[in-house]
Amino acid sequence: MVSVQTGAALSTHLFQALTPAGSAWLRLAIAAVILLLITRPRLRAVGWPALRGTLLLGTVTAVLTLAFIEAVARIPLGTTAAIEFLGPLGVAAARSHRRSALTWPAIALVGVVGLTEPWHGRLNLGGIAFAVTAALGWACYILLTQRVGAQLPGLQGLAMSLGTATVVAAPVAAWPALHGLTPVIAAQCLGLAALVPLVPFSLEMLALRRMRIAAFGTLMALEPGIAVVIGLLLLAQLPAAWQVVGVALVVIAGVGAQRTAPPGTAAQTANAGTPALSSALPAGNANDCRADRRPGPRWARRAAPALTPGALRQPVDGGAFPASGSR
Repeated sequence: MVSVQTGAALSTHLFQALTPAGSAWLRLAIAAVILLLITRPRLRAVGWPALRGTLLLGTVTAVLTLAFIEAVARIPLGTTAAIEFLGPLGVAAARSHRRSALTWPAIALVGVVGLTEPWHGRLNLGGIAFAVTAALGWACYILLTQRVGAQLPGLQGLAMSLGTATVVAAPVAAWPALHGLTPVIAAQCLGLAALVPLVPFSLEMLALRRMRIAAFGTLMALEPGIAVVIGLLLLAQLPAAWQVVGVALVVIAGVGAQRTAPPGTAAQTANAGTPALSSALPAGNANDCRADRRPGPRWARRAAPALTPGALRQPVDGGAFPASGSR
C-alpha cells in the first residue's frame, strides 16, 4: 500500500511531460519487460483457463491503472484511494447476502461525501468518474489476481497480465509516453515502475495465495489513510477536517464489511474451478484431513480410519471440506 501510493504521488511530476496516462503506461511497460525477462513464461505450457484468466487480469489492470492515475491528476490522492476502495467494499457487502451488510457501504458513502465536500462547489466530476472506474477495476483485480495466482506458479501470471495490460493501454497512452520520453525521464520511470506496479502487484499476488480475500480486504482498508499521509508528505495536500473524518469512515466501513463477511465465501467464489487450489490444502486428501480430527494418536488415525454406520452411509467425497475452491 505504501509502495502504490508513493509511486502514484511521485508520478505526478511526470504528468506535464508524459501526461498521466503516458506515465502510467510507461511504468506498466517497464515492469512487464522486467518480469517477462525474469519469469520467461512458456505459453505452450499454459492451459486455456489460465491464459484466459491472465488476459482478463491484464485488461482489468490496464483499466485500473489508467483510471487511478487520471483520477489522481484531478482530485487529491486520499480522495481517490477512498473512492477506489468502494469497489472491494461493495463486493464484500454483496457477498454477505444480509441487509445489515448494507450499513457498511452507507457509512463509506458518507465518508466519500465528506472527502469530496460537494457543498463547497469544488466537485470534480471527471476525477470522481475516473476514481469510480478504478473502484470497479480494483474489485475485479483482487478476484482475478487470486485466481491467476492459484493457476500459475511463481509470478508468471503477473508477468503475462502486465504484458497484456501494456498492449491494451497502448492505443491511448503509448504515443504521449514515447513522445515526451528523455533519458532522465526514462531513468525516473525505471524507479517508479519498481514502486508501482512491480513490487506491490507481486506482493499482492503472493499475499492472496496465503490468505482469504476477507482478510486481505480488511488490511487494504488502511490504504485510504495511507494515501492521505503520502499526499500530505509528498504533495502538500493538506486534508480538511471533513476529509479526515471521511477517510476514517471509509476505513471503518472497509474493516467492518470484511470482518462481518461469511468465512470462506470470498475465497470460494474467487477460486471456484481452479485445479491448482489443491496445493492450499494440507498434505494428503480431504479424507485425511477429516480423519485427523478424530481422537487418538495420529499414526492410529492414519492406519485404521474409523468405520461407523454413519460413515458407511456417507459418500466418500462428502464432509466438512467443500468441493473445490476452499482454503
